[in-house]
Amino acid sequence: MLSREEINRYSKQVMLEDVGLLGQSMLKEAKVLVIGAGGLGAPLLQYLTSMGIGTIGIVDFDVVEISNLHRQILFTPDDAGMPKVEVTRAKLVKQNPYVSINTYPVVLSEENAEQIFADYDIIVDGCDNFLTRYTVNDICVKMGKTLVYGSILGYQGQVAVFNHKNSKHLRDLFPEPPKAEDVPNCSENGVMGHVPGIVGLYMCNLVTQLILDQFDQPNTFFLTDLKTLEIRKIRF
Repeated sequence: MLSREEINRYSKQVMLEDVGLLGQSMLKEAKVLVIGAGGLGAPLLQYLTSMGIGTIGIVDFDVVEISNLHRQILFTPDDAGMPKVEVTRAKLVKQNPYVSINTYPVVLSEENAEQIFADYDIIVDGCDNFLTRYTVNDICVKMGKTLVYGSILGYQGQVAVFNHKNSKHLRDLFPEPPKAEDVPNCSENGVMGHVPGIVGLYMCNLVTQLILDQFDQPNTFFLTDLKTLEIRKIRF
């Protein structure tokens, strides 16, 4: 049930024909878990919060570093050395007091993932290593959870929805994780500051479509190159 204050806050969303009060109530009732409060997670979490997703979980064991600031604009220099989940929660609660924020300052593993995932409808993977990505995917398959996947490097981004209504999952596309030495990452190869912001909002858009039951592109891998402004879709 939406309060009068919430209806006023979300009025511009409620005005949309495919949202309305029913859709806004669906957003409020949704429970979304975000893995990673970094480059992808920061913009994603800010918009999920501002749009009124009722319950948001954040998994991240890292602390804020100065080298994060060019792309993780949720943080400031004063936050350096602080746990990301603590800083993120404090700022998101101020942004929207009608949203419940849960934090998990842990390294996600096969041992703790099921317990954490149990309370959420949609899992969002914005982490930065393949070991965790495959763990997240495998637990989502085991538990029947929808997974929104995103990754970035340089000027490029990739997003997909896995394991939704019997659709394919990460291992259907890439059966085994690549070797660590074969995979470039942002720490070693860099990323342009705005890229995770844009890709994170693509992920936010997918989450919103899933909650409102408007997602209609299963088994599709979206690739974007923000230097050339090209977007490709790979069906699998």
